[in-house]
Amino acid sequence: MSNISVSLRLGTRASPLAMVQAELVKRALLFAHDWPENRIEIVPVVASGDKVQDRPLADVGGKALWTKELDAWLLSGDIDFAVHSMKDVETIRPPEFAIAAMLPRADVRDRLVGANSFSAIPQGAKLGTSAPRRTAQIKRMRPDIQVALFRGNVQTRLRKLADGDVTATLLAAAGLERLGMDNVGVPIPVETMLPAPAQGAIGVECLVSNQPVMEWLDQIDHKATHVCVAAERAVLAALAADCRSPVAALALKDGEHIWLRAEILSMDGREHVSGEKRYLAESDIAPAALADELLERASPQLRAIFG
Repeated sequence: MSNISVSLRLGTRASPLAMVQAELVKRALLFAHDWPENRIEIVPVVASGDKVQDRPLADVGGKALWTKELDAWLLSGDIDFAVHSMKDVETIRPPEFAIAAMLPRADVRDRLVGANSFSAIPQGAKLGTSAPRRTAQIKRMRPDIQVALFRGNVQTRLRKLADGDVTATLLAAAGLERLGMDNVGVPIPVETMLPAPAQGAIGVECLVSNQPVMEWLDQIDHKATHVCVAAERAVLAALAADCRSPVAALALKDGEHIWLRAEILSMDGREHVSGEKRYLAESDIAPAALADELLERASPQLRAIFG
């Protein structure tokens, strides 16, 4: 058993899905280090992003709304590490923090809920989403569909759908599966809808200066997931993308190589530029090169969406 005599505090958002993900991290650490149950305490916080649900994320502070409370707790020492859905973590993080571990990635796909296919959605119907990427991809496939702002946790969105606020919605397959809702919705192939960068990945963050915690977390780090998510986030960084940017990316590990696909879209879906690269996994310049290629092929109007 590892030499640890005090409880470690794992910070998380308080939503049902976030709590499940925190439990997954806790279980991985307990197993990896042969720790007793009481060695890790899950400490929830209601994030600002969970409090404001009637406006787009970009209008109220962006992705930092999912992380700022946990960041403050890390800096104050109130928690030892924090768990995040990696697709909700800002691309550029303060240098004091490190994503020290990622769990094995779950299903990266979106699920369509409320209809069996996009073609089955009635003409002019409403689809609920708050994601620019999903909005642009839907508009590209079905310009007739009205996209309605849809914020809230999984349960809230499903309730709004059941109440008839919209005809259909899109949810991440990984989140539904973690909540035991494997039978909800129809999975959309990545060839139809390339996912958000880092979708399906759970990350654990701590202070760079906390070397013991860094080392403990390294023992549960799934290296293939980490390198792929890092590649997708590098595309975001090279695009200077933010939560307003319609961008999708997916990296897959193939032996010593990475297969990276990415696309950028106009807000209305009318313009779409995609590309891919296969490269040795140790390369740290390939994702930025792919981002540059996408921007070079984009119109001035599409390039203006990015930094």
